[in-house]
Amino acid sequence: MSDFLSSLYPWTKSLHVISVIAWMAGIFYLPRLFVRHTESVEIGSETDLLFQDMEKKLFKVIMNPAFVSTWIFGLCLVFTPGVVDWTSGWSWIKAACVIAMTWFHHWCGHRRKDFVAGNNRLTGKQYRLMNEVPTLLMIVIVIMIIARPF
Repeated sequence: MSDFLSSLYPWTKSLHVISVIAWMAGIFYLPRLFVRHTESVEIGSETDLLFQDMEKKLFKVIMNPAFVSTWIFGLCLVFTPGVVDWTSGWSWIKAACVIAMTWFHHWCGHRRKDFVAGNNRLTGKQYRLMNEVPTLLMIVIVIMIIARPF
């Protein structure tokens, strides 16, 4: 199995990067939609339904498949011999950040459901602040992967 994964390494890495880009695009955009939805849309209006539809499609059609493929190709990379050195600190920090990013993905999914139920309790400012979380995680992840400081 390890020879098979090693032979597919360039393809696996390419598909992982493509998946991450798509996932991150959604993770950055959905909270921005929540900001506009919260600050500019009357609950129950046609625009409210339009925002709900856009948020649903972004989450279910783009973010969820990208999330799943990111994890699948990422795990394939983890199991490819020589790719991850688990004795180094960078790999554990990166793994923790990926888990945190996964939490954020699900947090966004729950917030989307709040809008559908008419139960959004967060302000635009709170969504703006939360939108910084994936940015910080992304910075740490990229540094851990490229620089491998520990």
